[in-house]
Amino acid sequence: MDVRKFRQGDEKELWELFYNTIHNVNIQDYDQAQVATWAPEDLDKNFVVQKFRGIDPFVVICDGKIIGYADIQSDGYIDHFYCHHEFQRQGVGSMLFATLEKEAREKGVFKMYSNVSITARPFFEALGFSVEKEQLIQVGDQKLKNYRMVRETD
Repeated sequence: MDVRKFRQGDEKELWELFYNTIHNVNIQDYDQAQVATWAPEDLDKNFVVQKFRGIDPFVVICDGKIIGYADIQSDGYIDHFYCHHEFQRQGVGSMLFATLEKEAREKGVFKMYSNVSITARPFFEALGFSVEKEQLIQVGDQKLKNYRMVRETD
């Protein structure tokens, strides 16, 4: 496994990873209507392209395939953090987090935070994040529970 920065042209593969992770992993904690709203099949492709280019994530590659991606913004916000549904619990997330932590240190970021799904909460807690607050967010016609989690960087 190797980590590299996002490249233009990765968007389709990232979208598929995002969609499949939500529909195959997050479905354990959210119902069908919620995951369909969170990751709709018919999401505007231009929006997808702009979103991934805007967050400028790191990607994990294994045998030429993207198996995870995550970003960290200049204020320490982690917008996306996704691991391929077929590569869960294989070190992809840990590798991504180590990369984000290094990036944060290099940029002088002292606090990382994210809006974390029910599914991802145990992973983030294992990384030293704590719940700042529980949230109900409106996505389309659905309300999804997540957690604002924070961690001071080393």
